[in-house]
Amino acid sequence: MYYFGTNLDNRFSVPNFWPKPEECNKVPRDRDEVKAEYDRIVARQRFRQANDEQRRRAQSQANQENENRS
Repeated sequence: MYYFGTNLDNRFSVPNFWPKPEECNKVPRDRDEVKAEYDRIVARQRFRQANDEQRRRAQSQANQENENRS
């Protein structure tokens, strides 16, 4: 498709296509921001590991109960 004209921006632009700067991720710049981001990542990882361990324990208990019934 070819279009020649003066209103290209108005004709082919999509409003709100790019996210606003406040909606984007920001790279930490100073030492305190890096440390805070690292602590946040470690806390999230520990939370996920605890949830995984809890699911494994519940699954193993359910499996043991099923084996005892058999």
